[in-house]
Amino acid sequence: MKLIGMQGILTIISHLFFIALAFWAISALHIERLMTFYPRQSRVLIVMLAVAIGFGCSSFFLDFINNVRNLGYLVR
Repeated sequence: MKLIGMQGILTIISHLFFIALAFWAISALHIERLMTFYPRQSRVLIVMLAVAIGFGCSSFFLDFINNVRNLGYLVR
């Protein structure tokens, strides 16, 4: 049970880290300058893009680590 809890914490931390990293990267594009008539919607768009990209990258990263760990079963 402790292993499942640790995996849950790692997943949450990974998702939040990659979402923050995606938000930081997307903010550098200054999308709000392109949408001058809709500043609130452009901020929501940035947040939604950051969540989508960050979640996708985090899922890939966690799946990759899990698959590398499972390669040990191939040798046994």
